[in-house]
Amino acid sequence: MTPDTSQGFSELIGLDFTDVDAGFSRGVVDMTEELKNPHGVVHGSVLHTMADTGMGIALYTELDEDEQCATIEIKINYLRSVRSGQIVCETSLIQKGRSIAYLESELTHEDEIIARATGTYSILTAD
Repeated sequence: MTPDTSQGFSELIGLDFTDVDAGFSRGVVDMTEELKNPHGVVHGSVLHTMADTGMGIALYTELDEDEQCATIEIKINYLRSVRSGQIVCETSLIQKGRSIAYLESELTHEDEIIARATGTYSILTAD
């Protein structure tokens, strides 16, 4: 299935998908002042949104027309802070079963890893 990469909430942070392929997505966000926390670095929820949305997009490329997905859980480790520039989130589908899928995201800034995330998603069939 071809996923719809224009999603309202993601657009609030400027998330743009530059590459979507079978079981894969690459999304980018250009840092703005509005995306920073009180300490002047990217807010963790921006990175979480990038990973969650990237995982959903990557999974949708492998779903049938009558299937949907929903996040069960995401774990994210924040490794470095970012104050400016572009953040890239690359996501890969690691395992897809009949009802559960597992994905991993790597978030980078200037080729340095700033966060890693894993996610489990439920695969639902529309009735």
